[in-house]
Amino acid sequence: MESIQNILYILGATESALFQAEFILRLIINLISIFFIARKIYLFRSGNRDYMFTMFIFNVVIFTICFILNSASLSVGFAFGIFAIFSILRYRTYTVPIRDMTYMFVSIALAVLNALATINIALVHLLFINIFIVAIVFLTDRSWVANEHKKFIRYEKIDLIKPERREELISDLRLRTGLNITRVDIGKIDFLRDTAYIRIFYKV
Repeated sequence: MESIQNILYILGATESALFQAEFILRLIINLISIFFIARKIYLFRSGNRDYMFTMFIFNVVIFTICFILNSASLSVGFAFGIFAIFSILRYRTYTVPIRDMTYMFVSIALAVLNALATINIALVHLLFINIFIVAIVFLTDRSWVANEHKKFIRYEKIDLIKPERREELISDLRLRTGLNITRVDIGKIDFLRDTAYIRIFYKV
């Protein structure tokens, strides 16, 4: 960033122009990184567009806030405050899976990194750090959960949700869905309607 600022300063750019140029360059790097993580990696793996929207909005809004407040010479502790706010978020519909929460954490971390990185870090270095993070997310997710997908279903054979009948439950779900189910998570149980909400994991 410092080299870009020097070039603009030599060309006679005003302080306002320097601020705008730095904001646009950092924003472009940030948007490219979150696009690859949310659209090309996360959506391809899970097919869940709701969390993709959340990751984009979190990333862009937090980047803008951090960049503007950082220009006011606030403490770096502000960045940790962002993570503290994120840590107390709760979703009332159902528990957010840990992998989805990890993706959301990465989207926030990218925003804070790109907004609060010191101007002594060159543009190429900031770009390299973003590429490194995207590559790590891609390689780890691709290696550990290759071809694994999930679905949420409402299941009526409530007697099969017992831990000792887990194999029977999986066999019944495989027969009825035609999917190669590897594991299941039992969610909310409704004894009034004799149904349970189950998250199934399967391989294509």
